[in-house]
Amino acid sequence: MSTNNQQSEQSHLKELNRPQREAVLHTNGPLLIIAGAGAGKTRTITHRIVHLIKSGVAPENILAVTFTNKAAKEMRERMRDLLNSDDEINRPINALSSGMSMPFMATFHSLGVHILRENHELLGLPRNFTIFDRADSLRAIKSALVKLDYDPKQYEPKTILGIISKSKGSNMGREEFTGSAAGGSYYGEIAGKVWQEYDKTLNKEGALDFDDLLIKTHDLLAGHEEVRKKYQKRWQYLHIDEYQDTNAVQYDLVRLLVGEEQNICVVGDGDQCVYTWRQAKPENINYFEKEFDNVKTILLEQNYRSTQNILAAANDIITKNTNRKDKKLFTQNNEGDNISVYSAYSAGDEARYIAGECERLINDGGVAPRDIAVLYRANFQSRGLEERFLYSGVPYQVLGTKFFDRKEVKDVLSYLKAALNPKSTVDMARAVASPPRGIGKMTLTKMLSGEEHTLGPALQEKARKFNNLLTEIKHVALSSKPSETFTHIIKASGMESKYKNGTEEERERLENLKELVTLATKYDALEPQEGIEHILQDAALATDQDELEEDNNAVKLMTVHASKGLEFDYVFVTGLEEGLFPHEKMGDSADIDEEEERRLFYVAITRAGQKLYLTHATTRTIYGKEQVNMPSQFLNDLDPSYLEDARATLTGEDGGAGGESDKVDPHTLSQGVRVDLIDF
Repeated sequence: MSTNNQQSEQSHLKELNRPQREAVLHTNGPLLIIAGAGAGKTRTITHRIVHLIKSGVAPENILAVTFTNKAAKEMRERMRDLLNSDDEINRPINALSSGMSMPFMATFHSLGVHILRENHELLGLPRNFTIFDRADSLRAIKSALVKLDYDPKQYEPKTILGIISKSKGSNMGREEFTGSAAGGSYYGEIAGKVWQEYDKTLNKEGALDFDDLLIKTHDLLAGHEEVRKKYQKRWQYLHIDEYQDTNAVQYDLVRLLVGEEQNICVVGDGDQCVYTWRQAKPENINYFEKEFDNVKTILLEQNYRSTQNILAAANDIITKNTNRKDKKLFTQNNEGDNISVYSAYSAGDEARYIAGECERLINDGGVAPRDIAVLYRANFQSRGLEERFLYSGVPYQVLGTKFFDRKEVKDVLSYLKAALNPKSTVDMARAVASPPRGIGKMTLTKMLSGEEHTLGPALQEKARKFNNLLTEIKHVALSSKPSETFTHIIKASGMESKYKNGTEEERERLENLKELVTLATKYDALEPQEGIEHILQDAALATDQDELEEDNNAVKLMTVHASKGLEFDYVFVTGLEEGLFPHEKMGDSADIDEEEERRLFYVAITRAGQKLYLTHATTRTIYGKEQVNMPSQFLNDLDPSYLEDARATLTGEDGGAGGESDKVDPHTLSQGVRVDLIDF
């Protein structure tokens, strides 16, 4: 190795600890990285990819699969910065920003879309196939139930869709499901019939749902050797993040992509598997060591995010689980503040305390609102928190309503999707109604079946104008920048004039459409068709975390599930009560997966860097009934030595903040809480 290359390697590796460096340098053969929370797994994967490129591997021969768009984007940006920051390699690597190929970094679903688009003719799909979102799927399931003379009120579409989705996630097709024990039950038999009608709808509209993006890709690779070998040759080095969250079809998909050299690196942490309800299989980590030969396993246990007290709590919680690989997080960070436990009288009292403490942190502590997160186990908990934040004037942002889910944004996207795929009934119906064009359901049905000539003259003219509009949009989309395409749709559709002269709410909708145009400019550097395909794909696969792309300096309110992969300086974990966290489904205590709930609490705790707050309420209204609740059993697992009574800290009683008597023993929490006589 030359002196310059040695210097380059040293510069590249100097910020890594010993296990991270070992993982980066192990480039050939299967590698399993067990990475604890905050242990620098993204840094390790990114440096490993950079090291491969520096070692002469072509970027286009590298694949990295993550579970969120946010993680993929972060990895891509870090990699670009690392490559361009090394003076020894600036000349060849700066080409990354000027046309040089890049490693393929995407989520599993984005990877599926990419492979399916490249092979759409082989599958009998249009290149611009529609991706059904959950609302589209539920609508199609309901329609199938009605067609089969089943009452959607008796046979809940969400339940039927859940059965279908679970089967697909387990890599089980409709025919296999029908022949299974589940499919042979009464409800399963109905689900099988509905599934058949649902498939007919998808085929008719040239559409796939989220699960199809994976199972169709799997079936394509499994059934076509030449296609499989093409991708194995293209992607010779695989990296799979959050491996513990892979389900059966994702697991098999990875196996199909691995070539003979078995150059695959997977990163995971069974302690952070919180998606078994989506058929995630944490045992896939164990299977990996059996699936491949001579697996190298490396543990990343040094946490760079949290204080010692926070890590102590995390370790106390997770060691109670028995189905896990043994590891223990440690840190060289300081001991940090004690963990504050607030025992509230009611959910309103809990919300008042949280909003008040956030206000104090922001106004007195100089903390940026964006560095604070409030986590809850169930979505319904956000309402009371929002009310209190509004009352207190503390800026907040709720993760849950995605930008691409807003009505006006979906309307514009439907114009584009209908123009590119006229078979999409869902998008055609949405477009003709936004704004209304006097085209009803019967007229639209005849338009879709090519029977416009049977309509009256007035309706024929309306149909002609609408079809001409879609033809015009398609022409613009395939020849112009994406931002120009959206600008054209907003004006040509009549949406701009409608919203510009409408109510305050409608003018706000127009502002959102302007934001859509701004967002589209990020895709303007691509060729028109490629840019449009990318923005439609990103819109279809957007997650709650994508809302964080907006630089909102506000306290973040979200479920614990949505927080996975994120980090904040100050974190409130709320609703720590039996039945809520750990969570019972509709009050059925026998339906608690305690190990998963414990993993979820572990994830919540390890989001915090500087300060952690744990809150619970004695009374809370759930399903319209006020309930008296016991504190969560998880609180009993925490050592009192690193806890403090938040109520005593607030009032300065019993020795004041930081005094020895501020320590709280969670074992006494169930014996009752002292309540100040104030208006909650």
